[in-house]
Amino acid sequence: MSVFKNYMEAKQKLFDHVGFVPDWVEFPIEDNTEMFWYVTDDEVTYAKEMEHFETGECYTDEIYRQRFYSKHVYEGEEYTMIFCDPHVDGCKWFRVFNNSNKVKL
Repeated sequence: MSVFKNYMEAKQKLFDHVGFVPDWVEFPIEDNTEMFWYVTDDEVTYAKEMEHFETGECYTDEIYRQRFYSKHVYEGEEYTMIFCDPHVDGCKWFRVFNNSNKVKL
């Protein structure tokens, strides 16, 4: 099986898992499954260690609102995929987080 075919099948499995149906726009996928994370109304904040939230060694991305989609946080049983805008060089990402690392606020 080709590398490209493997990639397309894996991407589709992720999309199926979180209930995402691609429309006009897709973004690169970023694996953040090792990060601890939480979502507020307009942002996702994530860090390598829980302690980093207190020390400020964490990242915060705006949840990107794409007009072609009615929602921007796609939660599956094991993983959550979020449209993210880190406001760096015009990049937008689908960041994927492991639900077992979700921080309860």
